[in-house]
Amino acid sequence: MVLRALKHYLRRRQLARHGVTPRLSVPTVRDGARSGVWTVCPNGLTPDSVVWSFGVGDNIAWDLAMIRRFGVEVHAFDPTPAAIRWIRGQTLPPRFHFHDCGLAAHDGVLRFLAPRKAGAVNYTPIAWGEEGPSVTAPVRRLATLWDQLGRRPIDVLKMDIEGGEYEVIDDLLASGVPVRQLLVEFHHHFPSIGLAKTLRAVRALEAAGFHIFHISQRGLEFSFVHGA
Repeated sequence: MVLRALKHYLRRRQLARHGVTPRLSVPTVRDGARSGVWTVCPNGLTPDSVVWSFGVGDNIAWDLAMIRRFGVEVHAFDPTPAAIRWIRGQTLPPRFHFHDCGLAAHDGVLRFLAPRKAGAVNYTPIAWGEEGPSVTAPVRRLATLWDQLGRRPIDVLKMDIEGGEYEVIDDLLASGVPVRQLLVEFHHHFPSIGLAKTLRAVRALEAAGFHIFHISQRGLEFSFVHGA
């Protein structure tokens, strides 16, 4: 426990040395469970709001909490076999919609490295990991999904896509899809990624008008709001 807390502290300290800290003070609400705990700004969230959640695995505690707290409509996405099987076994509210495809910077398919640990569900895009047992699954660009789902502004977009977020952020910024809040788990703790990719992504988001209002104790989950 002490070593873990020290690791998290050092990770946040390293970010701060590069000037990556919350830039905005806004009201916040924290929900979720296990490693899927996220912080949002409640301002403007109503039953008319839309939440997109990428990378649900076997943990939709945050998604369900958003529905209970704000009455929002949630579109959840995960293309991996373990997640699809798990979701099919759940009793879900009418405002939760599951889509068995993933998010990428292209339309088509992507190979995902299977988790090493038995029972785990965190498949990793193959480009970021070593070779090994893998699956191929459908993926779509954010702009493609936005066209398919009615082109409504996305009030909260959450991404936990195991290292695939860097290319997706570039594609998001190029697409012009309106996103009001962006929640991202960055994976700079993966040896094959490193901090420089996260620093570049944060700078690009800031240049596009996204402002950090929360960074988790782990130094991995970031919350941004656009145009505040």
